[in-house]
Amino acid sequence: QLQASGGGLVQPGGSLRLSCAGSAFNLNDWAVNWFRQAPGKEREGISCISVSGDSTRYELAVEGRFTISRDRDRNTAHLQMNDLKPEDTAVYYCATGFMCPYVGINNWGKGTQVTVSS
Repeated sequence: QLQASGGGLVQPGGSLRLSCAGSAFNLNDWAVNWFRQAPGKEREGISCISVSGDSTRYELAVEGRFTISRDRDRNTAHLQMNDLKPEDTAVYYCATGFMCPYVGINNWGKGTQVTVSS
């Protein structure tokens, strides 16, 4: 019901824009979270946007480089990732929940691979 997309291979310093879309699922009713899981590491939450979109949260590793947003008209959410670094390489997942940050996760999307490499 949830699908993350927009991943790919990018050079260090490059940008990608991830999207999270709900299929037969109203994303607008939930907070939207982004997680990532790097090889050999646990899945970690990196950003969250509230139901209204008025409140956002970023973890230190991505703050200042990533921007989370939501488009209520299109029932989607996005993660704009700038100045990407090799350590950002991971599978990225979107997930809905009751509130930020990462509270009451109730639906996980399929991930999208982001690889940052020269």
